[in-house]
Amino acid sequence: MVGLLKRFRYTLEADLHQLFDKKESKNPIAMLNQYIREAEKQTEQTGKLLNRQAQLKEQLQNELKETTTMLEKRTKQLELAQQSNETDLVAFATQEVETYKTRQSTLLSSLEQSNKEFVELEQKFESMKHKIKDMKVRQLQLMGKENVTRAHYKMDGVLKSKDESEFDDLSSYIETLAEKIEQDYDRTQLEARLANLEKTNQVPLGIELKKEEKEEAK
Repeated sequence: MVGLLKRFRYTLEADLHQLFDKKESKNPIAMLNQYIREAEKQTEQTGKLLNRQAQLKEQLQNELKETTTMLEKRTKQLELAQQSNETDLVAFATQEVETYKTRQSTLLSSLEQSNKEFVELEQKFESMKHKIKDMKVRQLQLMGKENVTRAHYKMDGVLKSKDESEFDDLSSYIETLAEKIEQDYDRTQLEARLANLEKTNQVPLGIELKKEEKEEAK
């Protein structure tokens, strides 16, 4: 059990900053995603082992309970056999008591060690889960940074100096077009004024003839 957990040490002890400081050609986010998947898989396996250890500990407790019950029973039986001077029963009960005492001692020692190991495994298991949580937070940070970088890259692609000539050409075209529209507008206005002036200074033909006749009569 302990040997198996040692194989998972990198999950508990790996420094994320060192992971990304390494000059790898891979995408850091892709590396982190793979790292998280592997850590989650191993954490799941560790969780199953922890559950198995809890079951074994419970079995030890049951065995200890049963052994203690039998020890108490055989101890009472030994006393009765001794009181009855039943030599063969005394010998058998004595052997039984010693057997159960030895088993009880072994179980107590095993259970104490099992409880200690279980607490240690449980603490490491919780550390593994916290490590994965920290990695997922780091994942979100990197994804945010990547998103900002992509956004800047796209905006910079529009604002790069090499594209300024295109904007200058467009700006020049718009200014030229505006000047032409303004000139056409001024021309139209001038033509309208000339036409209006011409209209106001025109004299009807009948009035002009009468004016000429009057001048001849003088």
